[in-house]
Amino acid sequence: MTVVETPPPLPVRDRAALHERAPGALSPMLIRLAEERATGVLVREHGTLHLAEGRVVHAESPLAPGLDVLLTARGTLDAAAWPWTDDIPAALHRLLAAGLLPRGALELCRLGALYDAGYFALAPSSTPGRFRYGDPAAAGPLPAVPVMDLERETLRRRELLHRIWPDPTADGAPLIRADPVAPPPVTPRQRAVLDRVDGVRTAPQIARELGRPAFHTLVDVRRLAAAGLLAPRSPALVPPLLPPVTDPDIALLKRLRDALEAL
Repeated sequence: MTVVETPPPLPVRDRAALHERAPGALSPMLIRLAEERATGVLVREHGTLHLAEGRVVHAESPLAPGLDVLLTARGTLDAAAWPWTDDIPAALHRLLAAGLLPRGALELCRLGALYDAGYFALAPSSTPGRFRYGDPAAAGPLPAVPVMDLERETLRRRELLHRIWPDPTADGAPLIRADPVAPPPVTPRQRAVLDRVDGVRTAPQIARELGRPAFHTLVDVRRLAAAGLLAPRSPALVPPLLPPVTDPDIALLKRLRDALEAL
């Protein structure tokens, strides 16, 4: 008979005690998993967090460019040299083994990508997260990040964006250019963002095209919004359907037009 081992249940903890231990916690489930030293993948609405023994070893989000984009888009690493695989920890092993990048530089890039994707993965969601125990691919060659460090950095980034411009609408909406009477000067980084604002692209899409971290692009977008140089596009208003015109005078005019055209 085959015996199937089930993962241990998540412990139920007192919410007041949790608040005392981790004030402002973004994900109580993530805190519990860290205390449990769990290994697996936490899937949330806007991204996923890979855990190894309760620490974050990898994060990914459709709203943040992956490490492959960040390394290859601007020539840090030749695109042909990237181990094209969805298993990022395995890709890091190969890059280190090949000596294509110094370990310190690769660690900085990887941490930047992790915090970038983690920011979106920990965003408020309308659906509960779910955890998948046991993921051997989660173990990577570079140091893991404590859960509290990721949450602390995410909160710091939220506060920074709020100080720059408190309206978050521009973070995910298609962006349009604005034309203030006296436009302020912009930095080259902001100009690169502004040049890609076309009423269709969103901030994460612009970040991917530029090969930049998505959060850094949000900073530029909010500063441009505060300066009055761009704004989120309003949803298109669909005009009401008009009934067919049956006015007899208009019908007579159409017959006269047709007769004149036939001359």
